[in-house]
Amino acid sequence: MSCEVDIKINGKEQKFILNKVARQADSSIWWQEGNTVMLATLTYNPDEVIEEDFVPLVVQYVERAYAVGKIPAGFVKREQKPGDFETLTARIVDRSLRPLFPKNFGYDTIITIMALSADEDSDLQVAAMNAAAACMYMSSLPFAKMVHGVRITRIDGEIIFNPTLSQLEKGDFNLFVTGTKDELLMIEYASQGQEEVEIIPVEDIMLDGVPVENTIIKYKTNEISEDELIEILKKAQEKIKEGAETYESALKNFVKEKIEFVERKEVDLTPYIKLIKEKYIDELREIIKHLSKSERDYLLKEFARKIAKTLNEEDNFEAILKAVKEVKREIVRGMILYEGIRADGRKLDEIRPISIETNVLPRAHGSCLFTRGQTQALAVATRGGDMDAQVYANLTDKEEKLEKFMLHYNFPAFAVGEAVRLGPPSRRELGHGNLAKRAIEPLLDPEFDETVRVVSEILESNGSSSMATICASSIALKAAKVPLLKLAAGIAMGLVSEGEKYAILTDIMGLEDHDGDMDFKVAGTWDGITAMQMDIKLGGIALDILKEALYQAREARAFILEKMENAVENIKYNEDVLPKSLSFKVEPDRIIDIIGTAGKTVKEIIAKFGITIDLDRETGKVKIFGDSHEQMQAAKDYILNVICKEDTPKIPEFEIGSILEGVIKRKVPFGLFVELAPDVEGLLHISKLNGKSLDDFEIGDKIKVKVLSQSGFKIELALVEDEDV
Repeated sequence: MSCEVDIKINGKEQKFILNKVARQADSSIWWQEGNTVMLATLTYNPDEVIEEDFVPLVVQYVERAYAVGKIPAGFVKREQKPGDFETLTARIVDRSLRPLFPKNFGYDTIITIMALSADEDSDLQVAAMNAAAACMYMSSLPFAKMVHGVRITRIDGEIIFNPTLSQLEKGDFNLFVTGTKDELLMIEYASQGQEEVEIIPVEDIMLDGVPVENTIIKYKTNEISEDELIEILKKAQEKIKEGAETYESALKNFVKEKIEFVERKEVDLTPYIKLIKEKYIDELREIIKHLSKSERDYLLKEFARKIAKTLNEEDNFEAILKAVKEVKREIVRGMILYEGIRADGRKLDEIRPISIETNVLPRAHGSCLFTRGQTQALAVATRGGDMDAQVYANLTDKEEKLEKFMLHYNFPAFAVGEAVRLGPPSRRELGHGNLAKRAIEPLLDPEFDETVRVVSEILESNGSSSMATICASSIALKAAKVPLLKLAAGIAMGLVSEGEKYAILTDIMGLEDHDGDMDFKVAGTWDGITAMQMDIKLGGIALDILKEALYQAREARAFILEKMENAVENIKYNEDVLPKSLSFKVEPDRIIDIIGTAGKTVKEIIAKFGITIDLDRETGKVKIFGDSHEQMQAAKDYILNVICKEDTPKIPEFEIGSILEGVIKRKVPFGLFVELAPDVEGLLHISKLNGKSLDDFEIGDKIKVKVLSQSGFKIELALVEDEDV
């Protein structure tokens, strides 16, 4: 029997509809706030226990175009593969729920969240997170804790919890935190934008005998200090506790009876562990030293095969390998906790050796090869115009947007010595690229209006490749003469804990990431943090430990930034290939003359001078990109000549609703282009043919049309029959 549960949280009404839809799933919940509706479901397969050592969880977040009254754009009118926003949202949910799965849980589990309806100003990531958490809490799987997520920003000094999207755009930062009522599980932070904080008077100058104050506009970036962040996280923890308790109270009477799941087969490893410690411990310690230089574990497998062969127990290879990994983990963690030393001999707060080379690619606009230990990132920056920007639209966007700063992260298998063919970007690659982008984007000079794409190729990896990407990308941008207000550096922190004892690690490698309890990435400048991401494996982390980690990360960031600044001072620019640009303004209503009919004039200019052009219809700004100043100046002179010609055709203005006779000039799959005056065509869309098909018309036919709308040369028409005239 279905039922509805209503709650009020953060000043907003929410409701859960239970046992009404998706009833074949183990758990399903219809979550609604305002006009935003999420359907979250959980299913699992109890017929097979996955014996591999990982949580077999898949989180899927999908958006339907009908949720905002749209039909999917593009040639195929059906939702295709998930977009970046969907993938990143699924990752947030996954990283928040995965730590709560019990040890030895081996059932394939899938959580699916569908955005069925969406307010244009609603935060779909928060909605998806909390719907999925409620669904998991109510399921028959053994989860006793409610997870809750909050988004936080600050506007004019005021902290706002779960802001609308329009509020979030105005905020100083974007902080997403998830946790239980007792502990934090996941943190994602990014600074946003810059403030025009002051106009500094410079020495007065004279203009026509009148003193004029010369000024310089300065921008303040919105980094956050460690202490500020901790205080905000304390408030976030309170909100998370409030939300989790509200959800628990509302849903506790509807929670399914928890199953007793079949655990993974546990082979008694005690004899093998004892044997390894007695006879092979020194050999294993040597192997661990080699493991500190690679993310691959083939040395452990070879070691386990050797033991299995010696014992004549090849059939028990997997158990022996598991015992080897247990002892290895114990050694690594013990060295850190009780000896204060790491597998590669470093101190707990020591950073691996760093080398930086700039402009290693002679034909690229800017490049940097950044190496930290056995992690190596090649970042390449390319500059372009508006035509190079990525066009995108999220589900709730009213119109398409331009992404003018892109950062793409690639992780080929050879970076860890594996033989795997290249494929499309993975969830991990999208997530790491997004983190690096969030660290650098708020540091771009707001007056720089070019499109920039940075690609980070991970050539070697032994931990912290996303942080190496941030360092390399910052320098690559400088090498391409992209104006950055400040450099950003990134560092990956780790945590090892047993009971009350813990140790915080700086610049973790793959071995420590695997055997540690936390992966905590922090990026920023000398003045504070621009981006941060935390994933915890313990089931939560205390804020005092987090604060200590932030302070330790600050020291590491300063060390790296000093090396980066030294490298930037010695950049030799690829002047021959750096793009050159020239900007000027014309009357906005003359931009259409530069474009010409169907883009004919601008295409001719581009072909004639070998340049590219960005045109702003609103401001009249013209920006030319080319290989030489002579080339661009010639194009500018030509453009000015075009718009100054007395015979430049003006746009005829047609009265809306007027009926005209025109000639069909072109047939396209979506309609007819009809010439209404010399070099002026209007579109007669296929939907305006009064039931006729395109086959009923031929090029050259004279037809009567009605003017429906006009915006410059963009004219929409409808067919008029003789009897309608």
